[in-house]
Amino acid sequence: MTLSVREGRVLGCLVEKQLTTPQQYPLTANALASACSQATNRHPVMEMDEADVLAGVDGLKAAHLARVVLPVSGRTVERFRHVLDEQLGLTTQEVALLAVLLLRGAQTAGELRGRTGRMVEFAGVEQVADILAGLSRREEPLVALLPRRPGQKEDRWIQCLADDPEVNPSDRWLETEASEDVSAPEAVSNLEAQLADLREEVERLRGDFEDLRRQLGA
Repeated sequence: MTLSVREGRVLGCLVEKQLTTPQQYPLTANALASACSQATNRHPVMEMDEADVLAGVDGLKAAHLARVVLPVSGRTVERFRHVLDEQLGLTTQEVALLAVLLLRGAQTAGELRGRTGRMVEFAGVEQVADILAGLSRREEPLVALLPRRPGQKEDRWIQCLADDPEVNPSDRWLETEASEDVSAPEAVSNLEAQLADLREEVERLRGDFEDLRRQLGA
């Protein structure tokens, strides 16, 4: 599943508004257009009118990620809601992380923890990183690590649901490769096993050396 940039923006806004302003959710096309066109907390900034929003919603409906809420008492227009969590079996924390990645592009685990603060709570950056690693290991990865570029000190994560205008197509292969890397706990476990093997090898060589010394009468 690969959504368009505009479909990704609509989906991210639906999740964001559900978690930050639930009293206004589900959203009308007008409210959704305003949310998609915000100049703050969006990267890149884009202008979307109601026609763009409705086209985006149609794409999300086709992907089974959004639904129309028909007018009820006191409301006179259709509204829209996402079903990202229902469709993909995601927790609120996972949905919040995906929304911020959809709305603001590639980010570090620390940035994601800070920018999801109005939506959900995390115990720390480590929990964010663990959840992202889990999303990257799904049968169809929902996030991936981007390769570090010169001058970058921290890993950045990117969502895999929608096209990202900031990422070159040639980087997509690198993202897939990165998402297949072992997790931090697995990497530590592998290093510990390698270290144990090296210690055993050193002890064996030490024993061989002592045997040789005795044979030479040293």
